[in-house]
Formats: sequence, structure tokens, C-alpha cells
Amino acid sequence: MDNARIAVLIPCYNEEVAIGQVVRDFAAALPRARIYVYDNNSTDRTREVAAEAGAIVRMETLQGKGHVVRRMFSDIEADAYVLVDGDGTYEASASPRMVDCLLAEQLDMVNGQRVEVEGEGPVGAYRRGHRTGNLLLTGLVRYVFGDRIQDMLSGYRVFSRRFVKSFPALASGFETETEFTIHALDMLMPLAEMPTQYRERPPGSVSKLRTYSDGFRILNTIVKLVKEERPLQFFSIAGLVLLVLGLLIALPVLITYFRIGLVPRLPTAVLAMGFEVVAMLAFTCGLILDSVARGRREVKRLAYLAVPRWTGEG
Repeated sequence: MDNARIAVLIPCYNEEVAIGQVVRDFAAALPRARIYVYDNNSTDRTREVAAEAGAIVRMETLQGKGHVVRRMFSDIEADAYVLVDGDGTYEASASPRMVDCLLAEQLDMVNGQRVEVEGEGPVGAYRRGHRTGNLLLTGLVRYVFGDRIQDMLSGYRVFSRRFVKSFPALASGFETETEFTIHALDMLMPLAEMPTQYRERPPGSVSKLRTYSDGFRILNTIVKLVKEERPLQFFSIAGLVLLVLGLLIALPVLITYFRIGLVPRLPTAVLAMGFEVVAMLAFTCGLILDSVARGRREVKRLAYLAVPRWTGEG
């Protein structure tokens, strides 16, 4: 780590209460790192407090964490990138271990798995419904893309230069964490997960997360990425559902036909046949798009390999 260029990236929106301490904590934990705070149209003193604490402060006017991440990844040059929220809930002292793990083992991502610190306040680090939502969404991604990550929605990660410079960054909001995880899993990147303390926000700090609307946005992102990256699986499931519906609709018609030799409910028979035809089209689309997705995956892999790996020589 002595020769590595380390950048701490902190996206912020109205974090005046917490950002100063976050910057100071990471400056103490990683004294050789450059700390960047990207303000996302804050209406309080976030920029001033961050600058007073010693951070390099920049702006991103497009609202949403995904837009900020895209800008940070485009602007900053480093060998290791520490991405952390500016709300004071993450353990800065874990960052040297995470960076060491990334560089020593030549990984592309180290995910900070959140371990809640109990008894710090009446609310708790996790808001109501967040723990269950995280388990459900993470479980869905693990089932489809591989069982290698336990906490998909963590806002605390360390990335290699290869990851950062080959990451598409298409999300606009908090669903960017989902995009990180699925990109790493789909590309079969070397990664690790490290337990880190997760604390309640400091008094006076307000969360920007909206439990249900953000949850549905994340679920929508997962569905879209499954369609894009696993089209055969996605369209096969859709085709199987349509196939079963068609058979259920056709069953009474078939029973009647075998009993009396006539099809008295012709519209029902046509509807059932329509379901079966669409099911076959879904299977066909899945096969074609699977070949397209494989080609896209090869292009992304080549873009990833085009970024030089950190060798420890500075």
C-alpha cells in the first residue's frame, strides 16, 4: 500500500452534520490518501464543512448517487478507490484492511459487509424494513448471479482501477450499489467481503433513503439487469409461465373435445393457442439474446483487461 495511489470518494447530499467527522476519520485512517467530497446540490453547509476538514470538494449537479458515482469514476485517477457514504455510519478504521486486502490479493472489489453496532441509540443503524429488504434483494441476486456477496446494498467498498475504469455506471440513484455487485459477479471478478461496523447516524443527520420507493427501484434494476445479462434465464421463465397458462386454459377445451369430438368454445381454444405461440417466441428470443449478451460480455471483458493491473511499483 505504500506505493499505491489511494482515493477516498464520498458522495454527499445535505450531510453538514456528519461530513466533517467522516473526512477527518478517513484522513486519520489513510493519511496518504486524497479525500474527495462530491456535493450533489446540497442546500446546507456540506461543501464548506468538508473543505474545512481537509477534503477536495467538487460538484455534480445531476441529482442522484448514480450520477455522482459516474462523475467520480470518470474524474479521479488512482490505484485503489475507497467509496463510502458521507453519513458517518461506516467504520473508517476498517479502510486500511480493506485496501490492503484489495492490493495484496489483486482483487477488483472488497465489499464492506455491514455489522450493526447495537445500543448506540433508539433508532438503530438499520431503518425499519431495510434489513429484511436487503436480505430479500441480496438473496435474489445471489440466486441469479452467484453466491459470493452477503450484503449487496452496502455503501462501503474498495475498488481497483480496473473495476472503476471499466464499470458502465448506468444507474442514476441508490440502485448503483446493485449495479456494482451484479457487474462484479457477472464478469467473474476476484472479490472479497469484509465485516465492518455499521452505526446509527449522528444526531441531527437525516437519511435520504425512501424505504419502499428505493426498494422498488432496486428491484426494477435487478429485473432489468437479469434481462440484459441473463436473457435466456429471464425469457425462459416468462415462456414457462405463458406455456403453463396456455395449458391450463386449453385443458377444459381438450376434455370437452375428447368427450364429444367438438370444440364448442373456439375463442378459448384460440386464446390458449395464442399463449403457446407467445411462449415459443419468448424461448426463441431468449436463445437469440443470450448470444448477444455473450458478445457484450466478451467486449466488457476486453475493456476490463485493457486497464493495466496495479503491480505495486507506483
